[in-house]
Amino acid sequence: MTSSANDLIEGLSRVLARAGMEAPVGLERLTGGATMESWHFWSGGGGFVLRRAPSLKFMNDRPFGHDTEAAVIRAANAAGVTAPEVIAELQPEDGIGSGFVMRALPGTADPKVILQFDEADALLREAAQDLARIHSLTRDDVPDAVPVMDYREAIADLRAQFEEAGGDRPIIALGLKWMEDNCPEPCEPVLNHGDYRLGNLLAEEGHLTGVLDWELAHFGDPHEDLAFGCMAVWRFARYDRPALGLGSLEAYFAAYEAESGHTVDPARFRYWLIHRTVWWALGCLKMAQFWRSGEDRMLERVVISRRTSEQELDLLMLLEEDAPEEERAQKVDPDISSAAERGEATTGEMAAAISEWLATLKDKVEGHDRFQLAVARNALGMITRDDAILPPHSDYELAQDILSGDETLASPGLLAEMKEAALEKLTVDVPKYPALEAAWKLWTGED
Repeated sequence: MTSSANDLIEGLSRVLARAGMEAPVGLERLTGGATMESWHFWSGGGGFVLRRAPSLKFMNDRPFGHDTEAAVIRAANAAGVTAPEVIAELQPEDGIGSGFVMRALPGTADPKVILQFDEADALLREAAQDLARIHSLTRDDVPDAVPVMDYREAIADLRAQFEEAGGDRPIIALGLKWMEDNCPEPCEPVLNHGDYRLGNLLAEEGHLTGVLDWELAHFGDPHEDLAFGCMAVWRFARYDRPALGLGSLEAYFAAYEAESGHTVDPARFRYWLIHRTVWWALGCLKMAQFWRSGEDRMLERVVISRRTSEQELDLLMLLEEDAPEEERAQKVDPDISSAAERGEATTGEMAAAISEWLATLKDKVEGHDRFQLAVARNALGMITRDDAILPPHSDYELAQDILSGDETLASPGLLAEMKEAALEKLTVDVPKYPALEAAWKLWTGED
């Protein structure tokens, strides 16, 4: 066992002792966790999970600390939400970062497994009901540190992030301009989970067993929470099921309305679907800067940054309904051909060879290392395809013209140009992304 693992066990033992619990055994890091680490362990015969940031510095720019997150989870649990039971919070003197310990819940968070359940309709209904219970929590139920979203400030912050990242992505610029022009009037704010989607929901056959990852909780429009989990990226393999990848929007809305007593507004829902797609596109883009700065050199950061192209394609599919019919009707012809190679191996071919070798190690690693191996192979696949296709990535002047309103979806040929760029780039970055197949058929007329 490494010294760092020993340090984690020693610090965790101090945390558990304060709660009157036995020292941890069988400590194992869980897969996933792009921002926070999760560790499973046993104590006194029961299963528990440590959720933590490995350093206090990591929490500096976050809207609130783990103490507030733990308090929000406790409030949700008390309101009947299938939230975990928080056992204890980490203290600085524990020496293992910032976080808290929760009692482990049954079920799986793996979307691939959940999407194979036969009782998807029942699970969708329970998820809608749970979300309505979250939205019933008031300012008096949670700490004052939980922020209230100002819609216009949120857009301005996203625009600042866009400019900081280069201000050169026309499709993201189109989304930002649309948001500025279509921002709804504020409604009575409710507690939003902020990340309510498959991947953060635990489930067993036909039943919701847990709601995880409350670090983005805030007060705002309930339609934001409803829309986020319906983004194409969070439907995973079930692009055909627009509500959480589990069913229809009609069924999702009906269950939410029955539990909450409030009617879902389709226009507000669409706004937040577009807003959060832009938000996640910029979130993906930012991952590369985390890696470049040395703040977090985790392999997953650079791979997630290339998933920006998923959101660009999804965003264009959401926005194109506002374009004139003659622009929408244009079919496109993306160029994804690659020339035959001669001579010595190219960079892409070397990346492909390394990926093939890594595949032979799959059965020799487990846990988080196995997950990281899959991420590494994804990264090498991107290099291979990038070397062969090399699609356009950015256009600063066009992006700025869109933000200023000089170019719009009514500009002749602009929509077709962006469709071709989106198809080419996503073919390199994530060719198995489910929405790519749908967009290809819609925009090119080819099967």
